[in-house]
Amino acid sequence: MLSVVIPIHNEERAILRLYDRLTEVLGKLGQRYEIIFVDDASSDRSFDLLANLVETDKRLKVIRLRRNFGQTAALAAGFDEARGEIIVAMDGDLQHDPADLPALVHKLEEGYDIASGWRKERNDNMVLRKIPSRIANWMMSKVSGVELHDFGTTYKAYRAEILKEVNLYGELHRFIPALASYYGARIAEVPISNPPREGGASHYGIGRTFNVFFDILTIRFLLRYLTRPMHFFGRIGLVSLLAGGGILTFLVVKKILGEQIVTQHGPLLFTGGILLGLGMPMFTTGLLGEMMMRTYFESQGRRIYAVRQVLSRQETGAGDGSR
Repeated sequence: MLSVVIPIHNEERAILRLYDRLTEVLGKLGQRYEIIFVDDASSDRSFDLLANLVETDKRLKVIRLRRNFGQTAALAAGFDEARGEIIVAMDGDLQHDPADLPALVHKLEEGYDIASGWRKERNDNMVLRKIPSRIANWMMSKVSGVELHDFGTTYKAYRAEILKEVNLYGELHRFIPALASYYGARIAEVPISNPPREGGASHYGIGRTFNVFFDILTIRFLLRYLTRPMHFFGRIGLVSLLAGGGILTFLVVKKILGEQIVTQHGPLLFTGGILLGLGMPMFTTGLLGEMMMRTYFESQGRRIYAVRQVLSRQETGAGDGSR
């Protein structure tokens, strides 16, 4: 079973053409499929067009969100509704060519858990999109340890079991491969085309670049310190306490030797006090973080690991007490 999840927002000019092209490609794959459109509170006729299509195609499902929650939330809604063992996510503006979908699916059949699209030839503005994107992708690759050229594209294929391990919020949908790598997901990259937009307008601008950098910092923290926040905050607190304590000890010695601390070493005294004062809150933050992580995993029954496969030799004979 293959599920195709497509979040849309005001894409009435592209929906019918996308549907026609997608069903043609899926029909040639020769396997059961479903198409899930997630309408993120469009203000045009997008939902009406999809509602009409549902009446003619039982393999089509449409989810309408109550308000505009954003692309990550729309994808999460589609993933939760999907029934397929393989889930493909793509945009609804025709900048993702349905003809590339079989290549993504076939890559999973080779044993990978995620097949990520790679827009090798991008039809974007060099200054506003290409250069910031290359910088962000390079940073994300170094931070996560996942060697991908294109984290930003939505066009990816996933094994459903992998998506169950990843909780989406904020704008982290583009970093699913990085988050999934925490659980040992095998990731491959597949070149895809990047045709010019045929309808609608881009929902992203240069401001999105700054959000991506903040998300990179979030990913870095999640990948390295999700289950041990004390290792992050505790180190900062320890360095701060040692530095502040060292400075103040030095100044006490100076005071004993008869120097005027306030007049001669005022800035150093201020710095030492600040460092000492920040050290303890950092330790406290680390301890609170440890308690929150413990509560999170234990209260929801979540595991800090992911099992790929279990092999077991089952008993076949009756009366044999061996195991």
